[in-house]
Amino acid sequence: MAQFEWCSGVLLFNKLNMHQKFKILIADDEPDILEFLTYNLKKDGYNVITAEDGLQAVNKAETELPDVIILDIMMPNLDGIGACEHLRGKKEFKNTVIVFLTALGDERTEIKGFDAGADDYIIKPIKPKILSSRIKALLRRHQPEDVPYKLTIGDFTIDREQHIVYKDNEVHSLPRKEFELLLLLASKPGKVFQREDILSRVWGTEVIVGDRTIDVHIRKLRQRFGDQYIQTIKGVGYKFQI
Repeated sequence: MAQFEWCSGVLLFNKLNMHQKFKILIADDEPDILEFLTYNLKKDGYNVITAEDGLQAVNKAETELPDVIILDIMMPNLDGIGACEHLRGKKEFKNTVIVFLTALGDERTEIKGFDAGADDYIIKPIKPKILSSRIKALLRRHQPEDVPYKLTIGDFTIDREQHIVYKDNEVHSLPRKEFELLLLLASKPGKVFQREDILSRVWGTEVIVGDRTIDVHIRKLRQRFGDQYIQTIKGVGYKFQI
């Protein structure tokens, strides 16, 4: 039987409900792209900060504490993957929305991006309105809500507030989407979650990802915890089983 503890405080932030401006940091080594994105995102009501390489992005993020960080991958001094890993390793960026916006569309690099802790992986070029829509969808996923923040089931304790998983006296720090996927499946052991439901609840209805995205994250969870906990229901989806 799963046991829940309930959090009465604000989990993340409520700017969406208060109509406050979000702060976005964009890192790209191409000035034309920075200028283009800055113009369009400011027009949509965001405060925008820019950086020209990964190291500068890390420094500005630590100073400005943006709500959203958009990273190119191929950048001098420190690439986007390295910048994302560095930021995710810091407590203050555990819940920050981080997005890769890159010309690299190969599966291997996309997997690296999600493994580094990205919330989304977007291939250039993208229309400004679509980018803005995807940012809004990601931000809505992080609105405060009354949700269980600690779940204990079998040998697992999933702590949403600290964003860590305890199992067999070991502490596991998971990339954001792996964590949210595990929490969703484990919240109702034995329930079969359809793939469409998983995509909607973990990635959001307005964020476009393929079926392979779920498979990659399931594979990573199995590699970490073993194959026996997450079962594939062929043609339907997945369920968590203790």
